[in-house]
Amino acid sequence: MFGDLFEEDFSFISNNHCGKGKKAKPRDSEPPAPRDFTNLSGIKNQGGTCYLNSLLQTLLFTPEFRGNVFKALFALGPEELGTLHDSSKPDAKVRIIPLQLQRLFAQLLLLDQQAASTTDLTESFGWNSHEEMRQHDVQELNRILFSALETSLVGTSGHDLINRLYHGIVVNQIVCKECKNISERQEDFLDLTVAVKGVAGLEEALWNMYVEEEYFENENLYQCGACDKLVEASKSAKLRKLPPFLTISLLRFNFDFEKCERYKETSCYTFPIQINLRPFCEQTEMDDSEYMYELFSVIIHKGGCYGGHYHVYIRDVDELGNWQLQEEEDRPIEDKPLRVTENAKEIENPLSVLKGILSEEESKQIPVDQLGQKLLEKYGVSWNKKYRKQCGALRKYLQNHPQIFQFSPDENKVGLKEKHRLLLKSDSKGQDLQSSLQKNDAPWNSEKKPTRTSTSAGCHWFDLNDSKVQPIKEKDIEKQFQGKESAYMLFYRKSQLKRPPEARGNPRYQIPEHLLNEMNAANTELQKKRAECDSANNGIDLHLHLSSCYKFHNGALHPSLTWRESVVDLTIDRRKTLGELRQSVFQMLESWEGDMILSIARPLPAGLHLYQILDGDELTLDGIGLADGADIFVWNGKEVGGTKVMTGPDHEPVVVNVLRLAEHNEGGKGQHFTESQHVFSCSTRLGDLCRALAPSGGIILKNGSGRDKEAKNWEVFLEEDMKETVRSVGLTDGCSVLILDSHDQSFVDVSGGNLTAFTYDISWLQVKNFCRTDDEEKHVKITATIETVMSDIKMKAIRELQLEEELANDSCLRPVNGNGKLLSPVPEDYTVKEAELKMGSLLGLCHGKAPTSTQLFLYFIVGSDQNTSPEMEIVVEETASVKECLNLMLEKSGLSGDNWHLRRIDWCYEAGEALSQENATLKELNVCRGDTLVITEGKLPPKGFLKIPIWWLKPSSHMKHGENAQDQVNGMTCKMDALQVHVDSLAVSFFLSSLPPSKDSPEYIHTDMDLCYAGSIEIAGEASLEDLKMQAMTLPYCQEQIVPLPSFLRAWTLESKRLGKLLRNNKQQLNDYKLGSRVEICIEALQKEEHLGPHELLLRVQMGIPGERDYYDSTDLVWDISKECTTWALRQRVASHYCLPVDKIEIAKYLPEKFEWLPISSWTQQISKRKRKKKQESLQLAPYHLKDGDIIGVKNLLLDDTKDFSTVRDDVGKEKQRQLALEKKKSRQAERLQDHVFSDEKLSIKPRKPEVALSINVGVFR
Repeated sequence: MFGDLFEEDFSFISNNHCGKGKKAKPRDSEPPAPRDFTNLSGIKNQGGTCYLNSLLQTLLFTPEFRGNVFKALFALGPEELGTLHDSSKPDAKVRIIPLQLQRLFAQLLLLDQQAASTTDLTESFGWNSHEEMRQHDVQELNRILFSALETSLVGTSGHDLINRLYHGIVVNQIVCKECKNISERQEDFLDLTVAVKGVAGLEEALWNMYVEEEYFENENLYQCGACDKLVEASKSAKLRKLPPFLTISLLRFNFDFEKCERYKETSCYTFPIQINLRPFCEQTEMDDSEYMYELFSVIIHKGGCYGGHYHVYIRDVDELGNWQLQEEEDRPIEDKPLRVTENAKEIENPLSVLKGILSEEESKQIPVDQLGQKLLEKYGVSWNKKYRKQCGALRKYLQNHPQIFQFSPDENKVGLKEKHRLLLKSDSKGQDLQSSLQKNDAPWNSEKKPTRTSTSAGCHWFDLNDSKVQPIKEKDIEKQFQGKESAYMLFYRKSQLKRPPEARGNPRYQIPEHLLNEMNAANTELQKKRAECDSANNGIDLHLHLSSCYKFHNGALHPSLTWRESVVDLTIDRRKTLGELRQSVFQMLESWEGDMILSIARPLPAGLHLYQILDGDELTLDGIGLADGADIFVWNGKEVGGTKVMTGPDHEPVVVNVLRLAEHNEGGKGQHFTESQHVFSCSTRLGDLCRALAPSGGIILKNGSGRDKEAKNWEVFLEEDMKETVRSVGLTDGCSVLILDSHDQSFVDVSGGNLTAFTYDISWLQVKNFCRTDDEEKHVKITATIETVMSDIKMKAIRELQLEEELANDSCLRPVNGNGKLLSPVPEDYTVKEAELKMGSLLGLCHGKAPTSTQLFLYFIVGSDQNTSPEMEIVVEETASVKECLNLMLEKSGLSGDNWHLRRIDWCYEAGEALSQENATLKELNVCRGDTLVITEGKLPPKGFLKIPIWWLKPSSHMKHGENAQDQVNGMTCKMDALQVHVDSLAVSFFLSSLPPSKDSPEYIHTDMDLCYAGSIEIAGEASLEDLKMQAMTLPYCQEQIVPLPSFLRAWTLESKRLGKLLRNNKQQLNDYKLGSRVEICIEALQKEEHLGPHELLLRVQMGIPGERDYYDSTDLVWDISKECTTWALRQRVASHYCLPVDKIEIAKYLPEKFEWLPISSWTQQISKRKRKKKQESLQLAPYHLKDGDIIGVKNLLLDDTKDFSTVRDDVGKEKQRQLALEKKKSRQAERLQDHVFSDEKLSIKPRKPEVALSINVGVFR
């Protein structure tokens, strides 16, 4: 009924965009922050788990729940619960939930981190379908979690843990008025649910439930079993058994049946810090202490019915936290002196007057209206006459001093707080009650309730709000009585429960030894990571440009070699001095001779320009403002290559676009200018620039609006401007100037210093006729502006093409892309600007009506191969459902049956995400105009099952000499029964797939792999990896292979047709791998059984061919990294594999996406001989990120002393990447020139998520 009642709103979270400087690291790569001043740890929110976090913190701060006595959580050892290491064993009965709860509690108590993660705990709940992103009711979670714990602890000594701590009994009785027969029924409870609506507070609600009686009388009589007739009777309920911990759930959420809507009760609902339950119990003869309970936790809900957030107020019973907040009650009260009136020279302080009256009352409280009467009787003056003008009404004045006066719950009586009463008594009797003043304030207690014993121990409260923990005052609880942020669950603790002295302030108290050891090791590792992170965060990368590799021409420095060969990268700590930087550069450049000057350099469009010289060796790099990624030029401070170099901002080179009017045979289509670029120093005078560009005379004009070349934006430079510099007149990089000689000026009109008329201000579009059936396809140019409507363009094109005007009702305009493909038709009511068309674009006039604003033009294919299924087109309403759209596409393509479903097309034009919600509309699923959908055979798998494509990976025959790179990369064939994809064992990028064949391609002898599509299987997510391998072996293609057992198979995930993650442990469930719905699995056959451990890394190593830029066949190498995963350890393992000395090999990791090799060297950069050698880091971290399946190239220095690991194939791949990058850059620049104006869209209401039941999966332990 409440749907997404507790859905959490994260709209306040914004994306963090990094600017210049150090590249932002992934958050997971940095160690967690240490605890703050409270010394308490919060819990991370996984997206919607604030309700879980609040309950877990409450259980943690329940010492009797987590302790090591009375068979509580920490008292249960591995002999009863098992161990997490055995959780993957099929026959082991491991109680994962209690183990993960123990581990989480140990982290919260001992691990030095700001917030702990509940990921392992929620995974033990069986939450593997994004349950952590949904928020649920914490009251429901309390019951379900306790049930899961009871089930998990069956058969252990802690089987009755929940029952002993939280179980209570309520008895319902009906008493017959005639025979006095009592009929009773017992009910067990773990929490009491009490009403909020129409009730002032908790005590009133309990009174209505367990004191008030319901009477059966008049027409509503009771059928007595003893009397066997309808009689008058009374019905009541009592608490028969009280648990040590009383949990109370408040019914804050209700349903208004008149308005038919949900709402939250936000009215005031009070609850005491200490409560006496004697009036509500069946047995009342015991001592008062048996019925006294103290509040120790309040779970708070902030928000309304359709969204909100949970946090919790908790009393620190064991004083584990550091409470540093100074209470206002302990501060001396300084009363402001009242103004002197005309009738009296001095008016007494009303505070002392009222405190004196109240201190004399034996009953400790007095009705508010009687307080004014007693003031009149004692001092002969009323409050209204003497104090009201300065202090306001009496009741308001009392309420404004809550640190002194305390009201009764009904606010009819008032009294002094306990410490002020004691202070007044000590003043009158001369006694020292300093110890009493140090006690905390006691809440209001009625005459029937004993005064709460206040001690400084265990009375401090904290607000635990996910990761944030902060101290609060006890009186802050009163703020949660009412409002949108109000109490939702209350937890009371029996006052008789006492904690031993050794537990005070000791988070290690009663924690098992194995958890203590684990936390100690984790803290050591955290300290190590924080030290490494600190070093990494303060490291800056500097780019050293060597003067010997540069030449000065055209106003700037340019590398004489490639950019990579001209620059040396250096990483150094920003806290080091400039002198240390200079020393490091000297050590790197041992061959440097003469003076060495370091200057700040900056790449500009014209080239590299030098600025200030770095001086002051005692200054730190951070102090002089040297940022990460800075460019530093190393030179002699005078000249480069024999040419003097001008430095500083006054000599910056500026690239100016020089435009001239184009002749009829110059420029491209639609271009009216010829454009060239020239470089000038910003200190160049404008007259010199004009003489250089127009030596025969003429005028020069400046474009006042950047790249817009309309006539109205050109301004003529005046004669007095010729003495100004390039910078002073506002010319910067990319600015355009127009040069008009005497002949060009005849085409324009220059008046008042502006270009007011252009003879060629015309823009146009091309329209090509696709309606003709013959081979001739005519096209015409249509003049247009950005505001021209597409229907007008179509009518003009029909007239100029001399077509029948009736064609206007059955034709449309479709843009034609660079490949000649017709794109989605443009709505006829769009303007050129709204259609996002560029001037000069080509449009096709085609048969068919253009879609309306509520219709979608879609492409679709059957399967993902265009060779066997051509692309088709269809127009559907955006309100059509996925099922209706599928039926229309099936009808148009001539297919029948219901064994089909729709998928989106992904970026590489393959079937991607499935449209699984068949009843959802295309608009709801964000299907847009021009999208391509794929009709895929087969129904979607049922819920809980995975449909996994299986590929078979096996070694193929070696390539022969003479087989070029194109044959190696483009070996992709498609058959109806099996799709064979030729994939290089080096994971060659698919960028090469479009390269044309070349006769000059080099010879290769790489070992290739055949990746064959074997079919797809449907398998339950709870099945094991071994089950997947067994089912894969039943596929027809796989049956042809000789595989004796599943252990002779190796399973990989496929990512973009490359090997991804290696799946270990045949007994592990598929859900544990978090494969996702679009995973593809690759099966690799082995020659022998393989059982890789969690600390074994599988690498592909290949030895370089001496004298050639190529490699021998790759082989598998298993490397045990349990002891260390360092460069030296890997070099030893590889050297042992090839039986070579360690110092006679060089190794590198291949990066297939970049076509680069990353050398793995054991030598670290030594900044100073006196500095300690840098400690080796794990190769699984940056920059290597070593993982399963990585390719390691090996060079045998005994036979080959070249350390270049690249191949000719890498050169070709890099060149292709460079060409693609240039094309993308040009495309982006062209898009920036086009103005994009979109109409404002109405904000759609955020759809609420469907209600999902909360559940925790528990194994069977009976």
